[in-house]
Amino acid sequence: MSEPLLDVRDLRVRYGTYEAVKGVSFTLGRGEILGIVGESGSGKSTIAKTLIGLQKASGGTVVNRAQSTQMIFQDAVGSLNPRLTVRQTLDETLHVKRIKGRKAEDLLGLVGLSPAVLEQYPREMSGGQCQRVSIARALACRPEVLIADEPVSALDVSVQARVLNLLRDLRRDLGLSILLIAHDLAVVKNVCDRICVMERGVFVDAGAAEQVFTHPTSDYTRRLLAAVPDVERALGQREGGAS
Repeated sequence: MSEPLLDVRDLRVRYGTYEAVKGVSFTLGRGEILGIVGESGSGKSTIAKTLIGLQKASGGTVVNRAQSTQMIFQDAVGSLNPRLTVRQTLDETLHVKRIKGRKAEDLLGLVGLSPAVLEQYPREMSGGQCQRVSIARALACRPEVLIADEPVSALDVSVQARVLNLLRDLRRDLGLSILLIAHDLAVVKNVCDRICVMERGVFVDAGAAEQVFTHPTSDYTRRLLAAVPDVERALGQREGGAS
């Protein structure tokens, strides 16, 4: 059995005297989608920022065996330069990272967008299209690990389903390992292999997705499950157009 790409042990993160992450441990295997779920302030996004180097750990160890790790953010529109077209955004990434053999059109093809959007600006696209562009930009570096921090929370349910199906397809087609951060269990229900439920800096449930949904061990997880909206049908549908 191969070693996990990410191996996190007893991770702790402080903001001054406040400990946002209180000693969590998890692994991310090759080709796996792992969900970390919790309400705002639980510490899940702090984990993502620490893994990508935007936040410093105060304790524990993080072993990252991936050659490339990229992150996509919740605010897809805000993460794109409003003065650049989609072509300019993707070409800039390819130039800065010195990536040869790939074109902007190729990256859009990976995320199901037509070359027609290449000359558009972020303000001219839908939220779902902007999120696909941000995913395409992350794929430019041929990452082994993709960290998706609340990638669909700003989108309506039908568009959420299409973006989540895209992530699932990318795992299948490119062999990506994905860490999916979400505040709502509905987002991860049909996408993740394993789920860690986070409350106030610690994991209160962890295991195979089916196990967490059918046999939750904490009252907090049960409350999250009770609030799950009915998006299962939407997640199972494959709609022809990309939003």
